[in-house]
Amino acid sequence: MRVVHRVMGIVNVTPDSFSDGGAFLDPRAAIAHGYELVAEGAAILDIGGESTRPGALPVAEDLELLRVVPVVDGLRDTGAQLSIDTTKLAVAEAALAAGATLVNDVTALRHDPEIAGLVADRGAELCLMHMLGEPRTMQDDPRYDDVVDDVRAFLEERLEVAVREGVKEDRILLDPGIGFGKTVAHNLTLLGRLGELTTIGRPLVVGTSRKSFLGRIAGRDVADRLGGTIATNVLALERGASVFRVHDVAPVVDALAVAAATLAGRWPTTTS
Repeated sequence: MRVVHRVMGIVNVTPDSFSDGGAFLDPRAAIAHGYELVAEGAAILDIGGESTRPGALPVAEDLELLRVVPVVDGLRDTGAQLSIDTTKLAVAEAALAAGATLVNDVTALRHDPEIAGLVADRGAELCLMHMLGEPRTMQDDPRYDDVVDDVRAFLEERLEVAVREGVKEDRILLDPGIGFGKTVAHNLTLLGRLGELTTIGRPLVVGTSRKSFLGRIAGRDVADRLGGTIATNVLALERGASVFRVHDVAPVVDALAVAAATLAGRWPTTTS
């Protein structure tokens, strides 16, 4: 079995992201960070100018443009695929013009449906994510009949919408939205039954990096959740995920390389 996967490094150009808010708000710092992540093995850089942490407030379009466009432009020669993490048509359009080739929309086209037409026209890729509600309210007592069945139905419906609007199906990725309107139990159930979502037939993106459910399980603060991040990404790889969105690229790249080699049955013929 050949295990194909890519690591997506996170470049937050925001003052209020839950983990590294403010660290890379200066475009020069964000660009330097992006180059570091590529050197560590990131195949994709996901650049965002609006936090989607629980309770986050919306960012004005002109401010988001000011934050992300110089960073996308500054990273276009890294050799990595550039992804713009946005829900706004104007931001997606400017980022694609600056060198991005993937739009990562956490609302799955519900905030700005015209993103689908833009992606189709530019021949770009599109990631559709499940989120219950919006960042401001998504963690207010989230409930599901069956979280896996509900997320699957949502992703299938949004996939159909995107294809109907002209996006080629083979250009679409799906994200179950770990931590976006889910309890700890919901997140663990999704991870445990992730294989049920791979049958939709599109690559799955998983983003567990440093998230609060890891802290609640292990009793760790944000900066100390690497172990939980690695564990969840290895589990997701084994269950069929393809893209892994993380802050700490190098250790996750190593962990996934070992896991993928083991799953594929390929390892060096040495005694060490």
